Amino acid sequence: MPSTLAAVRPLADSTLRGRTVDQLKSLIVSGDLAAGARLTEIELAEALGISRGPLREAIRELVDIGLVVSKPYKGLFVRDITLDDLNELYSLRTALEQFAFRQCWDKRDGGAVADLHNRNALLSKTIDADADPYEAILAELDLHSWCYELSGHRLLQQSWARMKPNLQFYFAMHQQAHGRKGPLRDAHDTYVGLACGDDLDAMLRHLDDHMRQGLEKTKSFITAS
Repeated sequence: MPSTLAAVRPLADSTLRGRTVDQLKSLIVSGDLAAGARLTEIELAEALGISRGPLREAIRELVDIGLVVSKPYKGLFVRDITLDDLNELYSLRTALEQFAFRQCWDKRDGGAVADLHNRNALLSKTIDADADPYEAILAELDLHSWCYELSGHRLLQQSWARMKPNLQFYFAMHQQAHGRKGPLRDAHDTYVGLACGDDLDAMLRHLDDHMRQGLEKTKSFITAS
C-alpha cells in the first residue's frame, strides 16, 4: 500500500518567519540594531512590513540562539556582550576547534583539501565584493565549519551549530573594533596552509594564536563603548 505521505515534499526555508530571522540576524550582526538596544514588536513589525505573528516566532528563535534577550517586566533587547562573554567564547571556541582538527586530521583527502581552498576563495571573493558585511561573516564561518563537518563527530557539530550565532555577533564587533566591514583578505591564508599540511601540532598552535588575534582589541573596544 503506497504511503499517504508520498506527495509531501520538503519545505524550503523560505517562510516569512525564516526570512524575518535572517533579516534581523543581519541587522544585529551588522550593528544596525545596536548591542543593548531595546526592541518593540510594534515598531519592528511596521519597519519590516509584516504582522506581529511571524515576528514573534522569529524573535523566539533569536532569543533561543542568544542574539535577543527577553528581560522580565522590561522587554526585548539586542544582546550585549561582556568581557566575560568574550573570554568564555574565546576559550571554548579554541578548545572545540582544536578538538575538531584532531578528529578530522586523518580524514583529509584530496576532495576535502579542495573543498577548504574553495571556501577560502569564496571568502576572498565576498570580501572583494565589498557588499553586505553579514555575507563576509557567513563566509568566514563556513570556512571554519570545514573541520567540524569533516570530523564526523555529531555532538561536536551540534556544539558548533549552537555557538555560531554568538560568533556572528563577536565577528561583527571584532570588525567594528578594527574599523572595517569584514576580515582582511589574506587573514586565513596561514590557517588554510597549515590545515592542508602535515604538522598537526603547528596547526593547533596556530589556532590558539588565530583565535587570540584581535581579542584584546575587541575587549578594549567594548570597554570604551
